[in-house]
Amino acid sequence: MKKAISEQVLENKAIAHLHYISQGIDQKAHLENIERVLQAGCSWVQLRMKDTRYEDLLATAHQAKILCNSYDATLIINDNVGVAQEVDACGVHLGQEDLSTAHAREILGSEKIIGGTANTFEQALNHLKNNVDYLGMGPLRFTSTKKKLSPVLGFEGYKDLIQKFSAENINIPIIAIGGITEADFQPLQETGLYGVAVSGLLTQSSEKKEIIKKASILWSN
Repeated sequence: MKKAISEQVLENKAIAHLHYISQGIDQKAHLENIERVLQAGCSWVQLRMKDTRYEDLLATAHQAKILCNSYDATLIINDNVGVAQEVDACGVHLGQEDLSTAHAREILGSEKIIGGTANTFEQALNHLKNNVDYLGMGPLRFTSTKKKLSPVLGFEGYKDLIQKFSAENINIPIIAIGGITEADFQPLQETGLYGVAVSGLLTQSSEKKEIIKKASILWSN
């Protein structure tokens, strides 16, 4: 595996240890929730609005970009490369059923951040061939956020994946996804994972600052 992939990621593109995946019943709710987590100190937002009209997603993305810029935060668009281009977002995150990460890289070029979802080591290797900047791997456990859920990995699944990456001398940020709670932060960090992506945990919590601070402390050690 090309060592240059991880070097490019870690030297030129700052991948946060805590990713917030937006939630909301409508455009207004998404933006309100995004602003709340930004106010609490989150530096990475993924705008995820499945089954939304392009025009509505684009309008929301423009507003999300303004919010993220005001807090010096990274905005990633889930699934839609066109919207990411239009609003000049920092990048995109693509699932297994979205546009391929290879095609996205051709469109967006080398400067933008591209993340790919993977459930298996083989899927991860495919993304790496396409020069992704980080991997979102999971789910840790069942989550109602995704309609088509991949097989649950659990903590042992992550440990096994980390061992495989280490054996192949692959160094790339791996973000745990799927049903993650605050209590999972430390055991996930101890497996060697680079960080976590959360949605409902931050959206619903009245202690957003504390959660964000806990993640920051854990992954700064």
